[in-house]
Amino acid sequence: MTDGGTEGDAAGGRRASEPDAGDDAEDDAGHDAEDGAGRRWSRDLLWIGAVCVAALLLVNAFVARPFAVPSGSMEGTLQPGDRVLVNQLAYAFGEHPQRGDVVVFDGIGSFLPYQDEPSGVKRLLTRAGLAPAGNTVYVKRVIGVGGDRITCCGSDGRLRVNGVPLDESGYLLPGDAPSAVPFDIVVPSGKLWVMGDHRSTSRDSRDHLGEPGGGTVPVDRVIGRADWLLFPLGRTTSLDRPAAFAAIEGTGGHGEQR
Repeated sequence: MTDGGTEGDAAGGRRASEPDAGDDAEDDAGHDAEDGAGRRWSRDLLWIGAVCVAALLLVNAFVARPFAVPSGSMEGTLQPGDRVLVNQLAYAFGEHPQRGDVVVFDGIGSFLPYQDEPSGVKRLLTRAGLAPAGNTVYVKRVIGVGGDRITCCGSDGRLRVNGVPLDESGYLLPGDAPSAVPFDIVVPSGKLWVMGDHRSTSRDSRDHLGEPGGGTVPVDRVIGRADWLLFPLGRTTSLDRPAAFAAIEGTGGHGEQR
């Protein structure tokens, strides 16, 4: 009896201390499930990251993108180093640049010779926002559109668009004259006459009067309209079209691109 009880206790002890095969299988299955979930979560994160990058590149290439202001030619509206958000769909779907718009454009073929055209790869990278825009891109204000006659300057010292004096006090840098260079030009169809707000330092349409394009910029070279000043944060604001240009609307049938 005693020996049997001892053997039974020993057997029972061994059974209690031995790991159960079912528990091992459950532990392994749990670890496998956790590993599988972790791998799926990692893959999901990679997919989410890839989709976000692709979406950002598409937005940057076709919808809106930031540009750095390269010079002081647009003071005091924009300062060197300011970041503006350019709406690349502003002139899509039949819309056209309007007088008073601040536009970003590629100066190849108007302000710069065609031999300065970057390679196709660089253009693609720049459009996607993966390379800087470089020194072929300008930011200026549209003063006249196709058909407009722009003269400088009247007895009052103002520019005239289709004979109407233009009040530029709302955006012209204080102390600057509208232009120190006299001119009288009719803007060809599909072209723009652009000028900086800091006229005394801006190299704009006036500086290219004697070149084949006559100083005007082709509309199809416009990248987009600068709608917002984003940075520095303390100066964030929308870049609205000045009210002064409303006085020119419908003047003599000039420049009404519809």
